[in-house]
Amino acid sequence: MDAQHDFVRARRRATIAALVARLRGEPNDVGVVLPYEEVIGALGFVGEQRTGLHVVPLDAIVGSVDRTRDYDRRFRPTSSRTRGRWEQIAAAARRGESFPPVDLLRVGELYFVRDGHHRVSVARALGRGDIDAYVTEVRTRIDADRAMQVSDLPLKSHERVFFERVPLPPEARGEIRLSDLEDYALLAEMVEAWGF
Repeated sequence: MDAQHDFVRARRRATIAALVARLRGEPNDVGVVLPYEEVIGALGFVGEQRTGLHVVPLDAIVGSVDRTRDYDRRFRPTSSRTRGRWEQIAAAARRGESFPPVDLLRVGELYFVRDGHHRVSVARALGRGDIDAYVTEVRTRIDADRAMQVSDLPLKSHERVFFERVPLPPEARGEIRLSDLEDYALLAEMVEAWGF
């Protein structure tokens, strides 16, 4: 019964959070789980390396490889599809059973769940602060911002293309901060006209 109440409570919190975001006029994607493939497409995949078992703060887990519709950005369930498995894991956690480590991909400071969505969701619902995880670090051409949202991906994609076309030293890259997609195209044209 406690696990059932945990699921209902977590689901209710997801609904309330979405409603509050809408009332505040926040963009629709603020509470959306980041889709790994789209993020990697925008940032540009370079390579990956397994780094082993780590303790990861749950607040840093904001994305998913394949379950973006089942959870919100804080991994609260957004549908009943996950309920059965979710409640089984919650009941086991309430009995004191430990979770096996989840499998995460790390992009900058962001983590994406490859395996263990239910465990991440239950851990957050039960108030835990971190979780054991096997981590694979993914290197990208440009960095991910901690507060990145789905709506930021087109700008990140243009930023990546700009830096691919205009090779700048790392210290110069940090000086460039643009907020409009068209600004990267204009800047690239100016650099080309100046002969850099």
